[in-house]
Amino acid sequence: MKKFLGYILSPIATIAFFLVLIIFHPIQMICYKFFGYAAHKRSVDALNFCLIGTYYILFNTTRFINKQNLPVGRPMIIMANHQSLFDIPPLIYFFRKYHAKFISKIELAKGIPSISYNLQVGGGANIDRKDPRQSITELVKLGTRMKEKSWSAMIFPEGTRSADGKVKAFQSAGIATLLKKCPDALLVPVAIHNSWKMVRYGMYPLNTFINMTWEVLEPIEPSSGTVDVLVKEAENRIRARVNPELLAEV
Repeated sequence: MKKFLGYILSPIATIAFFLVLIIFHPIQMICYKFFGYAAHKRSVDALNFCLIGTYYILFNTTRFINKQNLPVGRPMIIMANHQSLFDIPPLIYFFRKYHAKFISKIELAKGIPSISYNLQVGGGANIDRKDPRQSITELVKLGTRMKEKSWSAMIFPEGTRSADGKVKAFQSAGIATLLKKCPDALLVPVAIHNSWKMVRYGMYPLNTFINMTWEVLEPIEPSSGTVDVLVKEAENRIRARVNPELLAEV
């Protein structure tokens, strides 16, 4: 029944999603060119709030759980498992007051209304996975901005999406580069639940009646171990929330 309903509602939700992107593209440009960073950021926050709203067309829900006392004004590296493209708008919106910037594939910085423009001017890092030197340079620049502006970074350390929700091994290289330039950045694991179920059948039909959660877990101080140990700890904490039955296998 849920899949059948997805066939009916997916076109509506998809059209609404892209309509939001198209509407906010010129709004972003005007905000950035005439009013600067703060106005542009508010437009991006509003964009992602509206994108989240399109999930509800499918009777899907989003819930943000944060029982941690995260510091405002201190750089953070927010690490999350990655299940679908629908992970991203809630992360941007829920962490909006921390000025969190995404580390993204450079391919996304071209041709996508709203999203590409934000990646070009928003202050994140757009990396070319085929060019290690370019990737390191972008991460170094982001780490410098984090230190100077007290911004945060968002990263999916798995490197790719998990089609079945099972957490993959985290990679530490990008986080290590950020910590070299911003050594005081607090590491914040975020466990994403059930986002993969929304695209269990692909982009058509999108699934319906999925309860998705973004849960902030206990932060990790960067001075408490080597980067590899810290990243592994973050991975294990997320895995314990998302796939507790698999923790012993890793």
